Amino acid sequence: MTELTSLAALRLNRDDDVAVCVRALEAGETLLDSVVVNETIPAGHKVALRDMVPGTPVRKYGQVIGATTAAVRTGDWVHVHNLGMGEVTMRVRAHEASPATVTAPAHRTFEGYLRPDGRVGTRNYLAVVTSVNCSAMVARRIAREVESRLGDGFANIDGVVAVTHGSGCAMESSGEAMDVLRRTLAGYAQHPNVAGVLMLGLGCETNQLSGLTEAEGLASGDTLSTMTIQGEGGTSATIAAGIERMMAMAEAADTLTRMPQPLSGLVVGLQCGGSDGYSGVTANPALGHAVDLLVAQGGTAILSETPEIYGAEHLLTRRAADPSVTERLMGRIGWWERHVAATGGSMDNNPSAGNKAGGLTTILEKSLGAVAKAGSSPLNAVYNYAEAVTAPGLVFMDTPGYDPVSATGQIAGGANLICFTTGRGSVFGAKPAPSLKLATNTAMYRRMADDMDLDCGEILSAGVSIPEMGERILDLMIRTASGEPSRSEALGFGEDEIQPWRLGAVM
Repeated sequence: MTELTSLAALRLNRDDDVAVCVRALEAGETLLDSVVVNETIPAGHKVALRDMVPGTPVRKYGQVIGATTAAVRTGDWVHVHNLGMGEVTMRVRAHEASPATVTAPAHRTFEGYLRPDGRVGTRNYLAVVTSVNCSAMVARRIAREVESRLGDGFANIDGVVAVTHGSGCAMESSGEAMDVLRRTLAGYAQHPNVAGVLMLGLGCETNQLSGLTEAEGLASGDTLSTMTIQGEGGTSATIAAGIERMMAMAEAADTLTRMPQPLSGLVVGLQCGGSDGYSGVTANPALGHAVDLLVAQGGTAILSETPEIYGAEHLLTRRAADPSVTERLMGRIGWWERHVAATGGSMDNNPSAGNKAGGLTTILEKSLGAVAKAGSSPLNAVYNYAEAVTAPGLVFMDTPGYDPVSATGQIAGGANLICFTTGRGSVFGAKPAPSLKLATNTAMYRRMADDMDLDCGEILSAGVSIPEMGERILDLMIRTASGEPSRSEALGFGEDEIQPWRLGAVM
């Protein structure tokens, strides 16, 4: 990354046609000796470095982010009024596995909970997992009452999570939609951050508990119990019985303690939400460096949000571990192209109003910045939504770009920590996994300090290097995995954001 002018604009690659405004630019300002700004340009947005006729491919990060839809002069603001997708998605679909560009750090550990299956928890929760929306309120009542009874007497339990959702009935009894829902719920029930779970149904729903437990290989025992509201005789009886069963689980869960665990026990879900023009410059590449450090110690990082790697997938396929990984990734890209086309949409509809206000124009530009979260390690595997992640290193999980749905899939797959970069200011939580909010710019970090865990904007505001910020992120991961509360945990976020991916018709 080369600085164009100090604290004014950055040219990210010598081949770029635009630079990113580090601060708001005013008409008449001169950048170096050749670029005179023609109009007010907001911070985080793009300024043209050369004249371009309509239809000219525009490069940022050294990659094509779209094509001009109108004539552009040197010094113009480049955004939605003169830049579109065009026919310029220059994809390279070959694979070429590449090593990470970091030196493996000294062996490090974190304080975690070793589970019987060998996985490691960063938290020690109890959970009430619902089979259907109809049991959601009862599940929440059980969770809150048990939490109040735990009080200060169960110091080794972090709380009780009610895993509720809006589905489970009025759907096909078999097929992809049911498979995805059951896989997601089973992932939460078996999560390494959960020491005991009550699975709660209504009794007459399509997603019967018996079918769910059989399909997902869940066996009742000391740490897993099932019941239905109809079977227990109604709401009050179910709440009383649920409390009794969960308090019994609490006695065992409270005997568990944290012990030193290798970083290979960390499975980190990578998220970005409320992205802006700084995301691909500060927080995302810094998180990518932290991912490389984690992978070097045997840890796992899950990149997701398939619509938000669209147009940047060649940066992943060229470092796929083998051709089958490339084939699986491109298969999921193809599915999304067909899915969006069938619904009359466009992949370029992904950038939100907030993304565009923050300086991002096309999905290509957003994706190129988003992929930076994945660092430089080889891509070892591609998983379906909520599928159990078993491969170490950098992996990909197919999810929507919508953050709650995407993170829900990652957690169901085994993520015991979420790292979430944000430029506009997300307040996302992700129980039972702690969610770290990494701010892309210092102004937003200061404005929303109560919600942010780390100011990655110091890469621009204070001259911190990307590798140094990556080290800070890894340190924060380790402290959080060892029990230090994230900001979202301190504020109580994390239950309402559980959103399984809903597929198929609502009957």
